Amino acid sequence: MNNPLDRFLVEIDREDREIDLSKAALYIAQIEYPDLDIDRYLKALGLMSAEVAQRLPETLYPLKVIQTINQYLYTDLKFHGNEHDYYNPCNSFLNDVIDRRTGIPITLAVIYLDIAKQIDFPMVGIGMPGHFLIRPNIEDAEIFVDVFDRGEILFIEDCRQKLMNIYQQDIPVLPPEILQPVTNRQILLRILNNLQSIYLNQPDFDRALVIKNWIEIFIT
Repeated sequence: MNNPLDRFLVEIDREDREIDLSKAALYIAQIEYPDLDIDRYLKALGLMSAEVAQRLPETLYPLKVIQTINQYLYTDLKFHGNEHDYYNPCNSFLNDVIDRRTGIPITLAVIYLDIAKQIDFPMVGIGMPGHFLIRPNIEDAEIFVDVFDRGEILFIEDCRQKLMNIYQQDIPVLPPEILQPVTNRQILLRILNNLQSIYLNQPDFDRALVIKNWIEIFIT
């Protein structure tokens, strides 16, 4: 199978929890980079995870683990949210995000989720409107991580404030469904939808049409 779409469809044709999110995101990147060496970037993520694993404290409290990942990603490797060129399509291609160490919330989240998975610290994506967060997949866990803002730790009230800042309106009560976990398929679909919007706004209709085709096949 030399077609990235075919490989992508094979990857997502399994139980959601078994989908390799990073690999699927790299197949999306092959739309732009047909000769992309997928294994190279998967190995890079494996090395990052191994580095984090070596730094973990003996007592694996969730906040301690998050602080360890944050120190490594944002201080040592200098990953950061791309505030100045947010709508650059490179921010949606996982290989570019790894190479350039900058991206948008959802692609930075893919990296963070991959590391967390490899160190046996399960986390999930939170598809908040206008933003994307992650949190530990622990019952009653009410802490969230803003991967776009250097791994800032948020509580529910912080999420409400962030949403009010995004939409510039008062939100007296945050509907609980806004902070519900999303599936791996939903994350991948959101990456594709972001890319389609970016290409439509550039405008680059040829690339937007390719992404539209992927989305239609994905959701059927």
